[in-house]
Amino acid sequence: MDTETLLIHAGRETAAAANAVSPPLVRTSTTVFASYDAYKQAQGALVFDGPRYGRSGTSTTFELQRAMAEIACTETCIATSSGLAAITAVLAAHAGPGRHLLIGAGVYGPTRVFCDNVLIPSGTDVEYFAHDTDIAPLLRESTSLVFVETPASLTMEMWDVPAISAAAHDRGVPVACDATWGTPVFFDAHALGIDISIHAATKFINGHSDLLLGLITGTLDALAGVRAYCDCNGTHAAPDTCWLTLRGLRTLAVRMEAHQRSALTVAHWLTSQPGVQRVLFPALDTDPGHKLWQSQFSGAAGPFTVELAPSSEEAFTQFIDSLSLFGLGTSWGGFESLVMPAIPHHLRALAAPTDAPRLVRLHIGLENPHDLCDDLAAALTRLTPAHDTANTP
Repeated sequence: MDTETLLIHAGRETAAAANAVSPPLVRTSTTVFASYDAYKQAQGALVFDGPRYGRSGTSTTFELQRAMAEIACTETCIATSSGLAAITAVLAAHAGPGRHLLIGAGVYGPTRVFCDNVLIPSGTDVEYFAHDTDIAPLLRESTSLVFVETPASLTMEMWDVPAISAAAHDRGVPVACDATWGTPVFFDAHALGIDISIHAATKFINGHSDLLLGLITGTLDALAGVRAYCDCNGTHAAPDTCWLTLRGLRTLAVRMEAHQRSALTVAHWLTSQPGVQRVLFPALDTDPGHKLWQSQFSGAAGPFTVELAPSSEEAFTQFIDSLSLFGLGTSWGGFESLVMPAIPHHLRALAAPTDAPRLVRLHIGLENPHDLCDDLAAALTRLTPAHDTANTP
């Protein structure tokens, strides 16, 4: 079935028993079994597909996991307490003394923080590589995972996922990808060679900015170590969160199409505005990653980055504060538009020149895009080039 149809019908097995359209929300700490044999079978299973204890999920959790696996065209899914919990579970399951991880330099900032502050001090060799790197020479006997995020967080570079996957698989190395931006609607991660696909369902998959959730998809073999790590560390998601995400999942396809239409409208408009130097958005045909985006994605999501002309701190503050339809927040993927200063994590320790361009990330929500353009147009008038304010008292 098409993804649009699967989003409506997957993950509704328990709804039939309740004579309902949507699965019921089941909250419990304790799963009760009909017999000792059933109990032993559940507790002894290496891979389980139903409840056995509240921490590993109720029937609501498993409805979401089955639905997500089906939508991602793979075998299984693990729901975790947040997107970052999903990322760290995947990385930690493949880390350890003597192991080597190849990490794309453009990953989500907290991903790098975890690598630098937790994995490296505990003995894992972590190596970062740029988006245009041939990874074949970097792979070692000790390489246990290649991890990328596409497009890159904030800087929006595209990664050649099939080429990275092919090089890694030639050496027997699995590939994981933070695929939050595209979702399964626009990015078929597993078809492109990704073994482990990670989604911060906090964002588009839920779509309502009211929960934290991570989803990890892949084959049973690919996720065996990650599942064991999650079981040992209690990183599973709460049933209420899974239930809300099942509800958000139903409208994911139509929301993604709406985000795409509006994002393209706003991005194209911004390219011709005074005070805007560049729009970093691979869906634009002027973007250096456009061809890779076309070959790997079937659509574009709402967040992209804008490079503004150099300005004083006061003028930049006025630009941000004068926006009325864009909330100032660090997330994205909900129905509302957002803005935030965009400083990639690996550049935050560097002193920025006063005449450097300003980067902001915009998430284009579900408002009318022309209203968003009007809001941005008014805010852009607040920007003053840095040299114009040099002699201001």
